[in-house]
Amino acid sequence: MKKFAILTAALICLCACNQYQNVTVTLPDGFAVKARVADTPEKKEKGLMFVKHLPENEGMLFISGEDELQQFWMKNTLINLDIVFINGDKTVSSVAHDMEHTYTYTPDYDVPQATGFGRYVLELPAKTAAKHGVKKGAKLAFSLPEKQ
Repeated sequence: MKKFAILTAALICLCACNQYQNVTVTLPDGFAVKARVADTPEKKEKGLMFVKHLPENEGMLFISGEDELQQFWMKNTLINLDIVFINGDKTVSSVAHDMEHTYTYTPDYDVPQATGFGRYVLELPAKTAAKHGVKKGAKLAFSLPEKQ
């Protein structure tokens, strides 16, 4: 019984450590996106891999320590995405529109990649950025979650 209790506690801790915080990102036209925060190496590596559906009002916000060159690839990403590169002042530096999805069997040399500059990267369902005025120079609004 004691082993079961220890194993259960360890499993709960492991699950809690991998949970995502959410932030609301407001796009230039006022449209609100609920974004999961990827702020650890594990969360950044997984990203939106294997997600089969992403509603228009959801996404993922990747957080880096400073403005820097960022490179994203679509390995095992089953849905097309817009990838928005955002400077530390929350101004869009560039957008990779409608990045093509891949499958688990897609060879690495065929996986689409996007490169941009910024402290943050926002992944949205394809066509969301253009529909809501997300383009170079646009300002986005969001507050970062407190560290857990």
